Amino acid sequence: MNTTNDDSDGGSANNISSAKDDLTGSVQPDSAAGQSPQAPNGEPVGIEQQIIESIQTVFDPEIPVNIYELGLIYDVDVQPSGNVQIKMTLTSPACPSAQEIPLEVRRAAGRVNGVKDVEVDVVFDPPWSPDKMSDAAKVQLGMM
Repeated sequence: MNTTNDDSDGGSANNISSAKDDLTGSVQPDSAAGQSPQAPNGEPVGIEQQIIESIQTVFDPEIPVNIYELGLIYDVDVQPSGNVQIKMTLTSPACPSAQEIPLEVRRAAGRVNGVKDVEVDVVFDPPWSPDKMSDAAKVQLGMM
């Protein structure tokens, strides 16, 4: 499965070097593991959607909108093995939360039942811009 929040072909991946070891490796699901969430219609929610919903709990401390709606998550790739590759960016290469946010994304994705391993790659190509924000985020920030 592959969810892309960006129309570009990606660009070069630049892991944040001091946090790289924390951004890859095994993750431990939390105690709620074993229960499959259900959509309002009673259908089970796929692992990819569960990961996105979990990532939506991560916020940039300076912006009152979750990072998924901000358009910082470019790609979520879930392998049948349970390994997950997330490609994301930051609002700026000089973001003061550049070490924290990718770690929070990794932890959020790792809480999903069925996820075995999470790798988060921080990329700056293509660069983030407000155009990548969802309409909901733009409304929340008074930009629409």
